[in-house]
Amino acid sequence: MSRIGQLPVKIPDGIAVTIDKNNVVTVKGPLGELSQEVNKEIVVEVRDHDIVIKRPSDQKHHKALHGLYRSLIQNMIIGVYKGYEIQQELVGVGFRAEAKGQRLEMSLGYSHDVIIELPKEIKVEAKTERRANPIITLKSIDKQLLGHVAAKIRSLRPPEPYKGKGIKFVGEQLRRKAGKAASV
Repeated sequence: MSRIGQLPVKIPDGIAVTIDKNNVVTVKGPLGELSQEVNKEIVVEVRDHDIVIKRPSDQKHHKALHGLYRSLIQNMIIGVYKGYEIQQELVGVGFRAEAKGQRLEMSLGYSHDVIIELPKEIKVEAKTERRANPIITLKSIDKQLLGHVAAKIRSLRPPEPYKGKGIKFVGEQLRRKAGKAASV
């Protein structure tokens, strides 16, 4: 459970990591700034160009927190250094998407268009080419928020197993079912 937690987190050049007395880790980089509160039982130290996370004992609870906080800090560093991106594809006749600032308007086969207000931390882009399915691109430095918003968008019209219509992630393999067999 804690093998991940034992690995030190490398800090790339241009990234500043600070830990305050309330055990809040703040990471600043070229793309922005992220903070994460760490449990009081877990010790986080900055050594040279590494972050080391330690746990007080080998209890199951401490091992789980050890790996969790190591992964969260790693995701924060990657987020402020490179950023994260998720692409979703709208599969279906008449499905379309349009981005207007922080609003995403989609036509998903319902009687009305679906409008979603996105958080300010997420940048959205909708691209529609002729003879291709519309693609929504979401970008952010916060991996957790980005995944949550992408899952929320996908839940509006999850892909169905017979024709594959719906909102799916680009590159996602769907399990398809055979249709009803004709009786003789």
